[in-house]
Amino acid sequence: MAQETLISPGVLTRENDLSQITQLPVTVGLALVGPTVKGQPNIPTIVTSYSDYINRFGGSFISGGAAYEFLTSVAAYNYFQQGGETILVTRVVSGSFVPASASILASSSLGVNQTSASFVLETLNYGTMANNTSSILSNGSLSSGSQENVRWEIRNVNTGSGTFTLLIRRGDDNTNTPVVLETYTNVNLDPNSPNYIEAVIGNQSKTVQYDADMGGYYIRISGDYPNNSRYVRVKSVNMATPNYFTNAGTVGVNLVTGLSYSASLPLNGSGSAGGSFAFATGNDIPFIGNSLFTNISTQTQGLYSDAINGDRYVTASNILANKDEYDFELLITPGLIKNQHTAVADFIQVAENRGDFFYIADLTVYGSTIGIPVSVAAGLDTNYAGAYWPWVQVVSQETGKLVWVPASTIMAGVYAFNDNVSAEWFAPAGLNRGGLGGVIQAERKLSPTNRDNLYAGKVNPIATFPNVGVTAFGQKTLQQKASALDRINVRRLLIALKRYIGNVGKTLVFEQNTTVTRNRFLSQVTPYLESVQQRQGLYAFKVVMDDTNNTPDVVDRNQLVGQIYLQPTRTAEFILLDFNILPTGVEFGS
Repeated sequence: MAQETLISPGVLTRENDLSQITQLPVTVGLALVGPTVKGQPNIPTIVTSYSDYINRFGGSFISGGAAYEFLTSVAAYNYFQQGGETILVTRVVSGSFVPASASILASSSLGVNQTSASFVLETLNYGTMANNTSSILSNGSLSSGSQENVRWEIRNVNTGSGTFTLLIRRGDDNTNTPVVLETYTNVNLDPNSPNYIEAVIGNQSKTVQYDADMGGYYIRISGDYPNNSRYVRVKSVNMATPNYFTNAGTVGVNLVTGLSYSASLPLNGSGSAGGSFAFATGNDIPFIGNSLFTNISTQTQGLYSDAINGDRYVTASNILANKDEYDFELLITPGLIKNQHTAVADFIQVAENRGDFFYIADLTVYGSTIGIPVSVAAGLDTNYAGAYWPWVQVVSQETGKLVWVPASTIMAGVYAFNDNVSAEWFAPAGLNRGGLGGVIQAERKLSPTNRDNLYAGKVNPIATFPNVGVTAFGQKTLQQKASALDRINVRRLLIALKRYIGNVGKTLVFEQNTTVTRNRFLSQVTPYLESVQQRQGLYAFKVVMDDTNNTPDVVDRNQLVGQIYLQPTRTAEFILLDFNILPTGVEFGS
């Protein structure tokens, strides 16, 4: 739009478009909590594709000579396949885990009483899988190198400029066919340079801490430079070269060692036949057989234990409870079973306390009778969670095997598909939006009576229909009381509205409590609710924020009050069709 200014006296007319809807901050579609092959425990990390997930958290692993994968990766694959865009992944482990490290030697040895490491790298992956220090084979590969770990290599050391190149290679490559994952050229050890190795690669670390006063866990970040590498960070620079050149233009001298700064640079060519990492601890792959799937309850004392310590599910629920730091719409914990693992209650509590996401819970193990999930659901009362039954069979993307998985593993993908083709306030169920993509078969083919019993017990049936396939055929929450919020589409509608309108409200905090501020709120909220109404989310609505609910005493208390009245649309779940047989000769009315 053309801009005008007043120079001489006159009238200036301008346009201000207040009809636009304010964009929301980025919200992650799915929060996924569970064991993974690699990655840092209890640090929520966003992935944007399945390949991104595999790179950061791994896919299959070998146990007892056979390949397996965790339910977590099955869920991630299905979610992205059904149109999901982002997942916030939190890895849980059993026991203590630390990363691997590698000391990169300097070009000059400084003696037995002084370190000869130019700098030290540390993997972002935790656990023994990050280790690959072992014998070097004839082709330059590491005998314990794998696609899940990395190695390093130094090239192009230039003592004249104080620079070098660092390569991060895949752990299972070899000399003839190196697989370079990342390349950092012209890096140096000068803290005053923009190419300082810590600034280029990053040196931040995240650790889980417990605050006794707060009564929960939080994440502490240390380090001066954000991590740009996806595989390593700089743990320390032991032989920095501040101001590599003197004012006279010559290479400076380390005042402690008396050696030229050029001696602090790493050895040229080092790591080309080795470049391994070591000293990581923690191993989460002790399982043999099908205990990860149909016998998941056997893990109650191991990985899936919910004891309060620094490594397991309660820690993850504590961390994800911070709604200011982690914003997501849906949460699943595939493999965490309500009648086996009490941590399910912790995630339900987090969902209720936050009030801005929906939790899909798994109620019982594989092979249960129909009465068990109904009985478990009877003990729950929340409209922030729902459950489905029975288990379903899918093809493991990583192993090619047929595996049985609890319903939450696949239902997250159904929600993603529903939201893409419609919106959150449509029911993720039925023949149009409730199909379970990638599912081979359900554990049980439910009869109409079975479906009735489950639905009456607040458990959403996963039904199998001829010529249609496996379908989610219910959308109840776990709420006991009959109300609009006992349906998933209504609960998710309210979550979406609260997220948007709440974010609008945040922009008004500390603003003047005047008519202008109130109108700013109304000018953003009203068009948004109108758009939801047009997209079949609401029958009607009303927003009040004026002098009637912002009286002088309210204003004097530094409060701004708004009241929003909603009539959410309901779904047609019970369709009654009357077939009337009439005798011959009866005329049909118009």
